[in-house]
This record gives sequence, structure tokens and C-alpha cells, in this order.
Amino acid sequence: MRSHLRKTLAAACLFLLLASILPAQEGGKLPVLDRLKARIERVVRNADGTVGVAVRHIESGRGLVVNGDILFPMASAFKVPILTELVAQAAEGKFSLEDEIVVAKDDQHPGSGMISSLIVPGIKLSVLNMAHFMMMISDNSATDMLLEKVGPANVNARLRAAGIEGMTVGRSCQAMIQDYRQAVSGLKTREERKKAIVAYGENPDDAATPVAMNTLLEKIVRKEILDPASCDLILAVMRKCETGEARIKGLLPPGTAVAHKTGTIAGTVNDCGVITLPDGQGRIVLTVFCKDFMGPTEDVEALIAGIARVVYDCFYFTD
Repeated sequence: MRSHLRKTLAAACLFLLLASILPAQEGGKLPVLDRLKARIERVVRNADGTVGVAVRHIESGRGLVVNGDILFPMASAFKVPILTELVAQAAEGKFSLEDEIVVAKDDQHPGSGMISSLIVPGIKLSVLNMAHFMMMISDNSATDMLLEKVGPANVNARLRAAGIEGMTVGRSCQAMIQDYRQAVSGLKTREERKKAIVAYGENPDDAATPVAMNTLLEKIVRKEILDPASCDLILAVMRKCETGEARIKGLLPPGTAVAHKTGTIAGTVNDCGVITLPDGQGRIVLTVFCKDFMGPTEDVEALIAGIARVVYDCFYFTD
């Protein structure tokens, strides 16, 4: 209860701080989008770690970028390009989403999800259900099996073919976790751990810029990277995400449609996705990547929630 109250108060304070730039009428010297960017830049500049933001309102084409070309660890957000490649290969006839995958003992990998806690043999899931596990509860075992199925090289090749630079899928979830544990093993002081976490975040494998991730999401929304049915399927799966309720969705009005994917590891707290505004006001593609944070995850989640809310208000309440 105390943790929830602390998180709520932190998010509310940040939202009020950010919202001060968005009066009902534009009376300032700068257009509202420029003031939004300036405010986000100030919050980002004062953050305990590094924050990158990319925003695009699909219908108007307006957007902004803050630290958009800095590489961040994607953590579990790398499951978005994996899902894209999975759906693409299924559409190309390389396999069916109804094909079943048998889970073996060595397929059960550490970290988030539930497959690793089940009893094997005895687990058999369709490719599509594996994708739902990967995106809905961020299951690492399902992710690593699907990544092996589609191949990291194919994921990256499709990104490059779509003109998306600044994003690379390399290690499995298991490798990411093992590398992190090795990086911080035996470290006792905050300074030592901070140095190790910063070094871990500089690894170009499984990294992306906010601009790259936002570009991928925009191409999915615009149905440019795959056929319309495949893009609709990706978004439908992403809308079922149950993780990170306090991030992009944290301060949005109840019932707001959000298709998103979170990521968390080693001082990295991410969320990226598509917000559908009410009353036909369009869709916002938003990526907020955060790395090198040493404080509570809840504080970073509050930062993401505050940014998401003022972005929502900016495009909903202004022309």
C-alpha cells in the first residue's frame, strides 16, 4: 500500500509539473508542441539516468524527439521486432501460426513469464499462443523459442529492408540476463554497480534508439512494413500486454486503448506503443526509453507515465 501511494504521488507530481506547459489556449511565445518538447527536455535533463523520447501523431504527422538518436538497451521491448518477423514469416508461408511447439526442459529460461515454472514434459503451445505469452506477460522462455525459430539475422534484415537503422536484435533473453548477472557479480558499492550498469547499457546488441523503435511502430500502424492483416494482428497482440500498467498507461484516462510493450533490466525501464485517442482524434506512437537509473523502478515508471499523459493531452486538446 505504501509503495502504491508513493508511486501515485510521484506520478501525479510529475504530471502536474509537465502539464503546466499545456494551457487550454496557446498564449505562449512558442507553439504548444515546442513547449511540450522544451518541458520534456527539462525533465529529461534533470533525471537520474538517461531518457530518450520519440513521439509521432499519425494523422497529423506532427511529432518530437528528445535524445532520439541515443542507443538504449531494449530489454523486453525487443520483442516487438521479434513479433514483427514472426508474423511476417507466417504470412510468407514458412510456418503456420497454428503450428504447435513442444517445450523441453532446456527451453525454460529465467526471468519473466510463466513457462519456466511449469512442469515438462507436457507443455505444447501454438506459435500464436507463444507470441501471446511473449507480448502479454513478457515470457522469456516463449521469446527465446520464437527468436530461435525466426532467427536474429532475419529480424535485423527485415528492419534494414524497411529502412530502419539504429535497432539490432542479438542476444536471447537468457543471454541478456546471464550477461547482466556476470556484470554485477560481486559488486558491493553503489558506485561499482552504477559503473557496471552504465557499461552494460552501452552494449549495442539488443539496443535501439527511440527514433528507430518509433519508426517500426509507425510502419506497423500505417501498414507499411507488412500486409494490413499482419499489421492488425501485431497490434491486436500488443493490446493484450499486461505488464507496465504504471508506465504509458499509468496516468491515461481509464479505458484508453494502448498497444504497447515494456522492457526492464539493469537500470533500464522502457515502454513503447500506440495510444488511440478518443473522439476520432487519431493515434500517437510513443517510445520512452530510460537507462542508467539506480533508484526504484516506480520512480522511472512515474516519469514515463507523466510524459505519456502530457503527450496525450497535447494531441487531444490542441489542434
